[in-house]
Amino acid sequence: MFRFLKYLLILLVLGALALFGYSYLLEPETAPVTETIEIDAG
Repeated sequence: MFRFLKYLLILLVLGALALFGYSYLLEPETAPVTETIEIDAG
């Protein structure tokens, strides 16, 4: 049972990182130049 929960937690973390990385890669293409510069500077 604990092994199943551990695998489920790992899958959730990897899925969240994948979604965050995917949206982060798509953001500079769709965002205006000023916003991308502010995000990079921050």
